[in-house]
Amino acid sequence: MTIARQRLIGFDPGLRKTGWGIIDVDGARLNHVANGIVKTDNELSLAERLVQLYDGLSLVITEWEPVSAAVEETFVNKNPSSTLKLGQARGISLLVPAISGLPVSEYSPNHIKKSVVGSGHAGKEQVKAMLGILLPGVKINGEDAGDALAVAICHAHSGGAHGRISDALNKVSGQKGAQIIMKGNNG
Repeated sequence: MTIARQRLIGFDPGLRKTGWGIIDVDGARLNHVANGIVKTDNELSLAERLVQLYDGLSLVITEWEPVSAAVEETFVNKNPSSTLKLGQARGISLLVPAISGLPVSEYSPNHIKKSVVGSGHAGKEQVKAMLGILLPGVKINGEDAGDALAVAICHAHSGGAHGRISDALNKVSGQKGAQIIMKGNNG
């Protein structure tokens, strides 16, 4: 059985900048497609920045048409306010592909590094060097975009390109909406 080429997207979430990276998986071969960053305006309210992030990621998914997505898991920072904002940006990074009908996976930073470099405690320079080897000729549009490409590669190595398509089709055909409970003056 031959599996056709499949397009994966990885996200490195952040409120100020969310990196995205897209690769095509063709058997064991990985090909760079695109990468970039969605930036939000620090002068806007949190809600407006989340809308900017939502709109930017939606545009990327619409333009590049991936079939599966992966998001880097985040951990608690020392600053609770920063952690909460990062969590909200991460929520948007999970929401956008899910609304588009894509299956979404999550991977820890150590899992991503181990998948790309072979060591879960690899440094950023080692990850960047491996990206150049795995995706020859890639021009990375910033550190966040490079991290997102690493997420996409991890997703490919973890089976994200295979088996997720049928899951997505099954979800779409049998998907149930959220239950909405409303109570008003009429009863």
